[in-house]
Amino acid sequence: MTDFDAAASCFAIDGLSLAYDGRPALRDLTLAIPRHAVTAFIGPSGCGKSTLLRALNRLHDLDDTVGRAGRIRLEGQDIHAPDVDVAELRRRVGMVFQTPNPFPMSIYDNVAFGLRLQGIKRKRTLDEVIEWALVSAALWDEVKDQLHTSAWRLSGGQQQRLVIARTLAVQPEVLLLDEPASALDPISTLKIEELIRSLKSRLTLVLVTHNMQQAARVSDYTAFLHDGELVEYGATDSLFTNPRLARTENYITGRMS
Repeated sequence: MTDFDAAASCFAIDGLSLAYDGRPALRDLTLAIPRHAVTAFIGPSGCGKSTLLRALNRLHDLDDTVGRAGRIRLEGQDIHAPDVDVAELRRRVGMVFQTPNPFPMSIYDNVAFGLRLQGIKRKRTLDEVIEWALVSAALWDEVKDQLHTSAWRLSGGQQQRLVIARTLAVQPEVLLLDEPASALDPISTLKIEELIRSLKSRLTLVLVTHNMQQAARVSDYTAFLHDGELVEYGATDSLFTNPRLARTENYITGRMS
């Protein structure tokens, strides 16, 4: 159970099970993810947290071995309904991966990429949105004088913020983050965490992290998964300081790996 009104949920997940070539990865998960908050998925390696994250924008469609049961609704609409445009779903539900993946082009063209795919060509419009996205990703002041240089010249932390800016430029409603700081140095990690906190006023964020301290610092709600099952889900402060279940306490105190 969680302490927010179900009507305030962005995603509603009902009885979700998922298997790879018949091997269960998620088992009958039911939870709601609130709007304009940061929800973290934690748990040991192989517990299903990244699998659950990727299910939220149907990345598993790319794997023919995946079997699914149950339902995921985004703002009340079943994301697997026949009339759902998957490309539009992935615009609405953006994804940032563990390793920064800027395209081999300029900083400007990276951020403009999705906008141009949408048919936006007018330079003034592109300029305005690109500046807005880079400001939103806390990167503008660092790159405003080198927009037409290669994105690959940026540091790892800057590249990750660029990828976030590229995702923000197409105006998603949700941002999925799969261990976005695990490959970064401590200073870059701090900037990513500050960015996550600053973005929740305008969109919903869902974070997978192996770092429980990070989950405690940046998330409002935390879901603990183990062996493909949802063990406990609630407000982050309560889950970390007063878990309801022994399995949760054992994990967050390091007695379960």
